[in-house]
Amino acid sequence: MKGFLVASVRSGAGKTTLSLGLMAALARRGLKVAPAKCGPDYIDPAFHAAAARRPGVNLDSWAMTPAQVAGLAAHQAEGADLLVAEGLMGLFDGVGHEPGRTGSSADIAAALGLKVLLVLDVTGQSTSAAAVALGAKLLDPRLTIVGIVLNRVGSERHRRLCTEAVEALGLPVLGALPRETAVELPERHLGLVQAEETDDLRRRLDALGDFVERHVEIGRLIELCGDAETPIATASAPLLSPPGQRIALARDAAFSFVYPHHLAAWRAAGAEILPFSPLADEGPDPTADVCWLPGGYPELHAGAIAAADGFLGGLRAFASAKPVHGECGGYMVLGAGLVDASGIRHAMASLLGLETSYEKRRLHLGYRRARLFSSGPLGPEGAVLSGHEFHYATILTIGSDDPLADVSDAHGGAPGPDGSRRGTVSGSFFHAIARMD
Repeated sequence: MKGFLVASVRSGAGKTTLSLGLMAALARRGLKVAPAKCGPDYIDPAFHAAAARRPGVNLDSWAMTPAQVAGLAAHQAEGADLLVAEGLMGLFDGVGHEPGRTGSSADIAAALGLKVLLVLDVTGQSTSAAAVALGAKLLDPRLTIVGIVLNRVGSERHRRLCTEAVEALGLPVLGALPRETAVELPERHLGLVQAEETDDLRRRLDALGDFVERHVEIGRLIELCGDAETPIATASAPLLSPPGQRIALARDAAFSFVYPHHLAAWRAAGAEILPFSPLADEGPDPTADVCWLPGGYPELHAGAIAAADGFLGGLRAFASAKPVHGECGGYMVLGAGLVDASGIRHAMASLLGLETSYEKRRLHLGYRRARLFSSGPLGPEGAVLSGHEFHYATILTIGSDDPLADVSDAHGGAPGPDGSRRGTVSGSFFHAIARMD
């Protein structure tokens, strides 16, 4: 595999700006770029796909087995000239202590033989940037840092001081990005606004490509990655089996958090995806075998969902005979009610007893391991799944429904019952990433 991984030592240092700009610029040069995102992020891959003009994928060393990571990466890189991966948080940040299975970007780079392009936010420092670069160079002997890109450079003198200090370590500085707010993408409480909601997305990505072209030595970067080609396993490993042959999938601005690898695997297995829009008052196709409500931003559209009689009626009719599963936002919509940020309660589908509130916000974040109590769309009874939870909703009441799974976190906490199931309907706040058993 030939490519590199864009990383930093902390969040907010410029990974996404640099990654999208490089993907757009490389694709514009006629290269076939295979984009990837480290970790459980479900927003960035859509931006990657738009910038690279090829579908994105998630690679996660905690939630996926090494065989699953290798199989996904091999499939993603097939037919591409270069794999460009964007890291998460800081390069070495992860959970647990099992070698190669911490969920860190460093694990992915090491497993796939990808060199690391390190972006350093040099705000408020100059020569001290070299200390950060040196630490990154020495901390993990599995990694090779191909070069440094300085970010938020204030002046030519600032650039020169940082560059001289870093290059004295034997690390090439391949670019210096000036402070520029015009190329920043809009954000909201879960990160970036979704790609399909971003105004003038193509123009924004072209501007990012221009920005990176002006300030990064892209040709030199490609040359330095020229000897980084590493063969990887091509055998695929199962992640999550299709929940049915024909899958009715809610898909619009309120329901969009679906991992690309699930849709690709389901289609590869012969399943048919039947998208519908609850915000357009569409119900699931009654000929489908199963209905899947993914996460998204239902709290921003709660009034419209509550008024969508066609969607809610169609969903209830479907659930009377066939399986329905909701993840995170989809789980909230399956519940009895959702209180929005202004304190107004909106009636939801009432297929589960769950009541949630965004007026009382509390961050829930982290990996999850779940063992299913009964068979359903996620798998058979006893199946073990890895997943991730990231939301601000507060549960007001879970109701009297049975729990979906026995769930634990990545930090050794005792497992406990979580999620809900009632008849053919199930839901949970964790997004399933892969089946582990």
